Amino acid sequence: MKQTPLTAKHRALGAKMIDYAGFEMPVQYTGLVEEHLTVRSAVGIFDLTHMGEFELAGSGALATVNSLCTNDASQLQVGEIQYSCLTNERGGIIDDILVYRTEQGFLLVVNAANTAKDYAWIEQNLKPDTQLADRSNELTLIAIQGPKSAPLVEEVLSVSVADLKNYTFMEPEYKGVQVLLSRTGYTGEDGFELYFPNEFAEELWDAFLTHGEKYGVKPVGLGARDTLRLEARMPLYGNDIDEHTTPLEAGLGRFVKLHKEFVGRDVLLKQKEEGVQRKLVAFTMIDKGIPRQGYPLLTLDGEEIGAVTSGTHSPSLDHPIGMGYVRVDLAQPGTEIQVQIRKKLAKAKIIKGRFLA
Repeated sequence: MKQTPLTAKHRALGAKMIDYAGFEMPVQYTGLVEEHLTVRSAVGIFDLTHMGEFELAGSGALATVNSLCTNDASQLQVGEIQYSCLTNERGGIIDDILVYRTEQGFLLVVNAANTAKDYAWIEQNLKPDTQLADRSNELTLIAIQGPKSAPLVEEVLSVSVADLKNYTFMEPEYKGVQVLLSRTGYTGEDGFELYFPNEFAEELWDAFLTHGEKYGVKPVGLGARDTLRLEARMPLYGNDIDEHTTPLEAGLGRFVKLHKEFVGRDVLLKQKEEGVQRKLVAFTMIDKGIPRQGYPLLTLDGEEIGAVTSGTHSPSLDHPIGMGYVRVDLAQPGTEIQVQIRKKLAKAKIIKGRFLA
């Protein structure tokens, strides 16, 4: 397994370590529920160095990004960020990514398990006069998430984030080294993500923990990261979206700009015109039972209509929740369905929007 520059810190904190996308990563420290609720009420710190980062530069960088991504990167100003999807010729999602518009070109942040696949795909589809560089092994990525994240970030980095809007970034200095600080995250809370050279990893990690004591900071593992994103109804690649699902089926249509050309556009245009056959929905359980990935979804009459893609017991709501694909005619909020949990059928209700208000 690969290690991040913070692996020794996680072990010293007593974290339970697991193999995630080929990296030895902390799944939890003191406990998933405690870590989850800390992010909801105070502030948590995450090591996300396993994520991939690619830089694109040159006069062809914009053309490359726009030909591969569903969103329109030409709308980005320097300092702005877009959520987007890399799609294949069938309109399936190769990955969901963040696109940063930098002075030099673009920074693409990709999912850990897809780094090699994404790099190969982008490399073989480069437009002329585009330089592609993989920075994944050079950068540490730390996320600071929660309602008390802003004062903590300001204190550690000696900057003001009052004017830093969601999905924008700034580049302050820390001890003479440039840090990319973005107001982004995967928890449903206000939060920040910091990209910086590996040699500062332990120092900045310790600084956030030390300065964060007064704010109630705790290190948070991948377990709580998953429950946090599910409560916020954010899709997880490999569970809720993959190369066999399209952005339109996954409810990501607002990130698909069909006025421009990109790989898979014609398929998605046809799908939009004809309508999708299935849709990713969120549901809460009515009966007892926790939905898990792969559990069948059925109508009240017992007809199988899909499967659970993500499910858990929500720590914030103290109630089981889940997501999954169902036939589009059964995707309306308020529709009651059933989840087959082992040998029992349990009722659930489809909801609109996020699980948390």
